[in-house]
Amino acid sequence: MTSRPAPLDLPIAGLAALFATSGTLHLVRPQIFEPLIPSALPAPRRVVEISGVAELACAAGLLHPRTRGVAGLASAALLAGVFPGNVKMSVDAGKRAKRKGGAVSAAFFAGTVARLPLQWPMIRTALRAAGR
Repeated sequence: MTSRPAPLDLPIAGLAALFATSGTLHLVRPQIFEPLIPSALPAPRRVVEISGVAELACAAGLLHPRTRGVAGLASAALLAGVFPGNVKMSVDAGKRAKRKGGAVSAAFFAGTVARLPLQWPMIRTALRAAGR
């Protein structure tokens, strides 16, 4: 039995917009994301560029009904795959906030922590887009 991709709705379009924004940022400002790449992986800049292209491909795929199913699955996999990087960003931000003090560092840290549980509804939306 095959499942049909969900129709384009606001949450799916919103996920596509987030991917488009993040993918563009990965390509325009890769240095922001390079510290999140595990040291075991070679060529951090290349990894960031590839992930940016993957995010742009997922964004485009989510918008068209013929590609939404596979793009939804790819989006869910991508979101799960980048979660460790998001955790690392939060841990690093927490260390920086503790070291520097100040409202800006604390606010950034709080934002990175608040973002972590949002990964789950984004994965659910991606899976729903795929018809799962």
